[in-house]
Amino acid sequence: MNPPPARSMMPSLILNTATRYLMPLLVTFSIFVLLRGHNLPGGGFIGGLIAAAAFVLYAIAHHVAAARRALPLDPLQLIALGLLTAVSSGILSIVAGEPFMTGLWSHDPWPVLGAPGTPLLFDIGVYLVVLGVALTIVFALAEE
Repeated sequence: MNPPPARSMMPSLILNTATRYLMPLLVTFSIFVLLRGHNLPGGGFIGGLIAAAAFVLYAIAHHVAAARRALPLDPLQLIALGLLTAVSSGILSIVAGEPFMTGLWSHDPWPVLGAPGTPLLFDIGVYLVVLGVALTIVFALAEE
């Protein structure tokens, strides 16, 4: 028995309009959660999941190929960059003469961030890894 012919998906005006407004809000909120997380609940993991949800919403509204084009890097490259960033946060403590993954902070506070340190750098790495892994899985499933 032959499978039924594929139907073309009709674009949804409501979903496209909602995505146009929700995607920047979700990405901004994910960055807020990321930056808030090294001192309070939140951080790279939940921030990465929120950012992935934004791109998944975009993929649902505009197809996976458009969502891949909207990403600055391929999801596998995001994973590699995130791992490099997370490991470099630990290597910085070794360079400073401390044990691996010892937290180091800037002495001068930055606007908005306060005194950033290696825990924030580690959270950024986790954010990128989670974003890359989640999008790799979702895009692979959606393309099948």
